[in-house]
Order: sequence, then C-alpha cells, then structure tokens
Amino acid sequence: MTVTLQCRNLSVTAGQRQLVEDLNLDLPAGSITALLGLNGSGKTLTLHTLAGIRKPASGEVLIRNTLIEELDRRQVAQQLGLLLQIHEDAFPMTVKEMVLMSCYARLGMWQWESADDVASAELALAEFDLNDLGDRIVTSLSGGERRRVALAGMRIQNPDIWLLDEPANHLDPHHQVSLMDKLLTLKNENKTILASMHDPLLAARYADHALLLNNDGSWEFGDAALLLTPERLLNLYGLPYEYLSGSKQSALVPT
Repeated sequence: MTVTLQCRNLSVTAGQRQLVEDLNLDLPAGSITALLGLNGSGKTLTLHTLAGIRKPASGEVLIRNTLIEELDRRQVAQQLGLLLQIHEDAFPMTVKEMVLMSCYARLGMWQWESADDVASAELALAEFDLNDLGDRIVTSLSGGERRRVALAGMRIQNPDIWLLDEPANHLDPHHQVSLMDKLLTLKNENKTILASMHDPLLAARYADHALLLNNDGSWEFGDAALLLTPERLLNLYGLPYEYLSGSKQSALVPT
C-alpha cells in the first residue's frame, strides 16, 4: 500500500472553537474516502488544511512523506488538487480556456499550452459531459455545469491526490452518479480521493473509507462499511437511518 497523503496530530480550529482535534490519517493510493459531518463540523476547513492553503492549529500534513510546508505551491499543485465548494470567476473566459488553465501547474515560465494540452482539454470536457459548452462563457453556466468545469480542470491538472469539497453539490441525480463513477475510474488509476459529501447513500456505495467529524472535535476514520451504519449516522446527524433493500442493493436512508 502506497500512502500519498498523511496527517499527524492535526488540529483544525475556527476562532476559539475546536473543529478537529489530533487527526491522524494515512490515505493510500487507489482509494476513495468519504468525509461526512454536520454543517459547520469542519469539513471544508479540514480539506483546506490538508491542501496547505490554511495553517493547522497544530500537527502536520505530509505528501509522500514530505512536509507540505517544505514544498512550494507549484510542487503541491503537481501532486494535489483541491475542488473548492464555491468558485468565484474574476474574469470572463470560455469553458475551454478555464479548463486549459489547469495545465499551468506543469508548464514552464512563458510556456504556452501545446496541441496535446488542447486535445486533452477537449477529452476532459467530453468526459464530464461538457463538449457542447466549450465556447460558452463560464459565468453564464449553471451551478452544476460550473462544478463539472472545475472537475474537468482537475482532470487536466492530473494530480495524484484529489481533495473534493462537496463535488456532487448542484448536480442532478444523473450527473451525481456519473461523477461518482468517474471517481471510481480515478481510483482505478491509483489516485487518492478524499471527498466531503452529505449523502451517506453515495458514500456507502462508492467509498472505501469514511472520515466522520462529530461536531465536537472528535472524529472516526476507518472502513466505510463499518462506519456507515444506522447507529453511527444517528450519532453523527441526530437523525435515524435504516437499511432499505432494493432489487439490486440495499441503501441507507433517513427515517
């Protein structure tokens, strides 16, 4: 097992509030980890801390056994990608231009995108069902379309570690399932994926591991099948869940 992203005794705070205390993770290549918790439990800030754009209250983050603060941002971007929950587009540009921007992490100074980069961008647009939107201005897109543009950009960036803040947000059910199937593809390409989400059904169906933030600084990390249970979800959300059996599989649903 190759561990690509680690944290040791990582604590995340917001003001005087302790969101996550002494978090220890070893996230291996070729895995999907679902991050779950109530709104305000620290999911977004934990992802930002693991990505190195926010300093921890204490502890350390390592990428392939190197402390993240010892890497410059270009080196981090070549290994780790972060999907933000909210995107603010400062400049009007087309969808294709936006996706091509993700090449810059591996381009040299004054180096322009190659024909291969453009071809890769077109493949990424098609992969995320955006091939008819390449010439649209990004600010004209719906929230779900903008989400898929950001994911297509990460596909071009091609990091080994994918940190995704609510990737299914704004997506309709068809594109939610399509997205999760793409995460399985990335897993099979030996990527490390940590994704926050609000749907235990999707998490149970697709994730290998689960990280539960309990809203009091405590957390649980382990096998998704062992952690995503009605008992633990009741403790996590204060809402009862039960298994609903279908013709093909069972699902966790609130009751």
